[in-house]
Amino acid sequence: MEFHHVMGMVSIIFMLGWLGFGEAEGQRLSVSKVLGSVGYSAINCRKHSAVLTDFGGVGDGKTSNTKAFRSAIASLGKYASDGGAQLIVPPGKWLTGSFNLTSHFTLFLHKDAVLLGSQDEAEYPHVAVLPSYGKGRDGGGRFSSLIFGTNLTDVVITGNNGTIDGQGAIWWEKFKQKKLKDTRPYLIEIMFSDQVQISNLTLINSPSWNVHPIYCSNVLIQGLTILAPVDSPNTDGIDPDSCTNTRIEDCYIVSGDDCVAVKSGWDEYGIKVGIPTQHLVIRRLTCISPDSATIALGSEMSGGINDVRAEDITAINTQSGVRIKTGIGRGGYVKNIYARRFTMNTMKYVFWMTGDYGSHPDPGWDPKAIPIIQGINYRDMVASNVTYSARLEGIPNDPFTGICISNVTIGLSKKPKELQWNCTDVAGLTNGVTPKACNLLPLKKDLSCNFPADKLAIENVQLKTCYTR
Repeated sequence: MEFHHVMGMVSIIFMLGWLGFGEAEGQRLSVSKVLGSVGYSAINCRKHSAVLTDFGGVGDGKTSNTKAFRSAIASLGKYASDGGAQLIVPPGKWLTGSFNLTSHFTLFLHKDAVLLGSQDEAEYPHVAVLPSYGKGRDGGGRFSSLIFGTNLTDVVITGNNGTIDGQGAIWWEKFKQKKLKDTRPYLIEIMFSDQVQISNLTLINSPSWNVHPIYCSNVLIQGLTILAPVDSPNTDGIDPDSCTNTRIEDCYIVSGDDCVAVKSGWDEYGIKVGIPTQHLVIRRLTCISPDSATIALGSEMSGGINDVRAEDITAINTQSGVRIKTGIGRGGYVKNIYARRFTMNTMKYVFWMTGDYGSHPDPGWDPKAIPIIQGINYRDMVASNVTYSARLEGIPNDPFTGICISNVTIGLSKKPKELQWNCTDVAGLTNGVTPKACNLLPLKKDLSCNFPADKLAIENVQLKTCYTR
């Protein structure tokens, strides 16, 4: 009798628990039903799925969701060895501070989702300075990025053009007024990671750099729209830094700094760490940046930059096409650079190389650390409304060598500089270049500059079709 009574109570408790679980699952399914099943492309699909509201997320643009994001990712991290998990950010305005990603994980932003970066400094933990930089790039320490990850494998940040708004105006103002002791947060920073995808998002108003993969391999960045006021400080678009095997494609960037800046560490710290950026392809990029470069190599290049391939690039109202920035104390190298099929309109410079870029992290930089710049290939380019064709300034007693420029036509502005090619401490060859290049880059008939015929490994990566559900 007592046994049957106990078993009856157990059955009731079990049924109540099952009904409660069913209700929770029903709520989750109802959210999925409202969102629909959205297809997207990713390096890997996920077996498990959850929505931010399952963890207390409130999309009213006012409530902090930092705890919700952190709880969700901590919970979903347990599925890393069981097919991975995806966290869906549904329509709404989701205010949040910094949060960390996990491995075998996808963060997916619905097209009507806006992730708002908190303007409260307390929502951004301090993180260690980068070993190849020695200090924060603004000086002092570093705030964590809005979306951060380290030592990860197989991580995807994507959406069907959802938005990440860094709400950077307050940070820009503090920076200009020198009210910050530490380096402003980036929007996205992924460190020491392999198989990284960042795609199909709109990123706006970052406090500083937008996308910063560093010490990573096998990185895919595609389909990003990155927007910042053209006078906003240091709002670089995409900064691959000490990364190997990276593909950047189909991005549209309006920036207050370089649209793409290729980096590998700063002076003695970058030399010591010694991790180059290499095997990088950049293609189908559109850039607007009146005071900076479409693609910059450096200035932090002390770990080396090798084998960069840029093609099918459009630059509009931008300071320069490709710019190499370095100086005494940097050490390192920039070599085997290939660029072709650029279309440029309203430019200050088409080509710019700077050998006296002088910022240093501290007095410990080595004046004997001289950078090597060689094997720079530019071909098949058209530019219009240009003020200054080229400003190429190497380092005295350390010339930039192996420069090749072919099949380039530059149309000048109504008030161009009288001296169109200003060249010092450089050596190379040209062919089919208008206006005629400087004497340090003499004509060689039938010259056609190199562009590799092979493909990088990252170019062969095929994405899978995945679904939110």
